[in-house]
Amino acid sequence: MENEVKETNAEQAQEQDVSSKLYSDDNLEVTTFKCANCGGEAVFDPSTQKMHCLYCGSYFEVDNHTIVEERDLGELLKSGNVWEDAEVYQCKSCGAKEILDGQEISMKCPFCGTSNIVKTEELPGLKPQGITPFKIDRAQAKNIATTWAKKKKYAPRDFKRSLKLDKIHGIYNPVFTFDALTKSSYNGTLGKYITRYRYEHGKRVAHTETRYFRISGFQDVTFDDLLVQASNSIPSDIIKDIEPFPTKKALEYRTDYLRGYFANTYNKSGQECWDECKAAMNNSIERQILKRYDYDVKVALHVNTAFLNEQYKYVLVPIYVGHYNYKNKLYNFYINGYNGKIGGKTPISALKVTFTVILSLLLVAGIILLFMYL
Repeated sequence: MENEVKETNAEQAQEQDVSSKLYSDDNLEVTTFKCANCGGEAVFDPSTQKMHCLYCGSYFEVDNHTIVEERDLGELLKSGNVWEDAEVYQCKSCGAKEILDGQEISMKCPFCGTSNIVKTEELPGLKPQGITPFKIDRAQAKNIATTWAKKKKYAPRDFKRSLKLDKIHGIYNPVFTFDALTKSSYNGTLGKYITRYRYEHGKRVAHTETRYFRISGFQDVTFDDLLVQASNSIPSDIIKDIEPFPTKKALEYRTDYLRGYFANTYNKSGQECWDECKAAMNNSIERQILKRYDYDVKVALHVNTAFLNEQYKYVLVPIYVGHYNYKNKLYNFYINGYNGKIGGKTPISALKVTFTVILSLLLVAGIILLFMYL
């Protein structure tokens, strides 16, 4: 057990050498955390929410209880502020980007596992306002990933028996959250199916027709902390699978939380993310309008919406990214570092799928035959 702890600490110490360079910030006097007892490097420990020295084992409080507040959206859309003394590095294999302080690095991409990482000429973007610290530690993440994979119904048996997890990386992923008060006016046409019965040639026959009716009115909807992923490094459907993230409780951004972890930078502009969020808001407004009516078919619906009190936050949220290695192919999985929800892919056994399909067809055929002979 003691050897396992030393091995884990050594692994974390090696990874924190890279993560200590992430998101350098001139406004903070300290960008690395030195142990007051031995001078060694310390990392953020999710289980205690404290800084943990990997050398002498000491723990230190992170003195940060400030909840991040929203800012006016106009500030985001017109902002041209960038970090100075920071540089963007990109994985040439999968395109993932990270912000580093320009020191020489040698590491694997946490998203695809390759070492093909190079410096770009891009300027780093906005400084995060807030961060949601990890609550799940690496050991818990590994257990979650192993249990999840072994429960996958169509995964090959030899994959489950010899389950191999490549390194699990803790990554802070960038997101924008948006608030808005919306006031909408609408008009349109809906249809309701009306079924009438009459006798034809001595038989009762159903006739269905559509009765159309006009609608109009007003709809007010308040949106709070709608999350839009600001990076394409993780598939958006995966983010949906492992949500929610407690962005309403996001703490003020501090580099302490990054010690021992990677951090991903955004590659979608604030305008792109706001446009994506407005589309989601418009869809939600339409659904809420239609809930008012008893209808079967939508012929047309025209909605005019005014967006008021638009605000945003730029927050880093915790995600574990890992890989299963099966027959020289990597299968990614992603774990919400706050609540432990997991999503991703595992290999699929063609034999198991074929067997299930054949069994289903035989079951359907059996039911048909049963009804034929009743």
